Amino acid sequence: MPADDPSQAPPLKFPERRFSPIRNIGVRILIAVLALLITTAVVYFEGSCYQDRGDESGLSWISSLYYAAVTLSTTGYGDITPVCESSRLINVIIITPLRFLFLIVLVGTTIEVLTQRTREQMRSKRWRSNVNDHTVIIGYGVKGRAAARSLVDAGTNPHDIVVVATDRSEVDEATRDGFVGVVGDGRRENVLRDAAIDRAKRIVVATNEDDTSILVTLTARRLSPNATIVAAVREAQNLEILRQSGANNVIPTAESAGRLMGLSLLSSTAGELMEDLLDSGRGLEVAEREITREEMGMSPADLDAAGQIVLAVIRKGVAHRFDTNEITRLEPGDRLVVIRHNPPEKG
Repeated sequence: MPADDPSQAPPLKFPERRFSPIRNIGVRILIAVLALLITTAVVYFEGSCYQDRGDESGLSWISSLYYAAVTLSTTGYGDITPVCESSRLINVIIITPLRFLFLIVLVGTTIEVLTQRTREQMRSKRWRSNVNDHTVIIGYGVKGRAAARSLVDAGTNPHDIVVVATDRSEVDEATRDGFVGVVGDGRRENVLRDAAIDRAKRIVVATNEDDTSILVTLTARRLSPNATIVAAVREAQNLEILRQSGANNVIPTAESAGRLMGLSLLSSTAGELMEDLLDSGRGLEVAEREITREEMGMSPADLDAAGQIVLAVIRKGVAHRFDTNEITRLEPGDRLVVIRHNPPEKG
């Protein structure tokens, strides 16, 4: 694995509002024109306090516009000059700030780049100092996007999700979806550290190659020994290797899809139910939750009658499935894995 170089750590990318280049240029032109017109009006109404080559009879609109243009652009030929105390004070209080604004617009691209870079560095520093118990998704292809969408549907704040991907376009897509992004190879330790993986609570390994997933899982487990790691694997023969690499759960994507297709052929209703369960945005959903105060002392069968099918009861970190009948009464601290109805979001 390549040696880590902190100086090459990829910058964090945050969600932001994006405007078209034409709109940005239009706004700058509008600001420049407004500054020019305001300066022209101020000079024109104070025209008697200006001299044009010694003539103090006042300035025309054209002369005022000319003075405004050469003053704001800092050309300053000196042919038109303020002679009254009031006009000189107005130059200091009003025209000088407008000159600064005009120059900022003219060199706006350079200043914008510097400002954006400084802002990103400040946001990155503030984010790294505050982030904790977040979710890191490595890979933002079909699997990574689906995992992120499922987490958001389950109530996870998008700002608590960090996406790591080698493809900059995928990171840009992730930031458009509201997530924090890191451009880099998830197999590199410094890239994962940039995503604050050592403080992550959950890690999703959703790369496209099994060998890459194994290396990413090994590195992630070493950096974050207490995090829950879920990894996707294409070939079932690599499933055990990923578990040995540190993954808590491994999803065989190709075989799972094939089994769902076969199930749909044998029973279209069963296939529809499984598809419904996999789609967290509608219909039925599988969820883990704490028991409520009212549910203490009840049996899992009582909850079944109330409209939630209990698949498992988690007690002291051990999952007791519904088919074992080991749990007859719910106790404080129990957690439930249930199938429940997911009402559609109101538009």
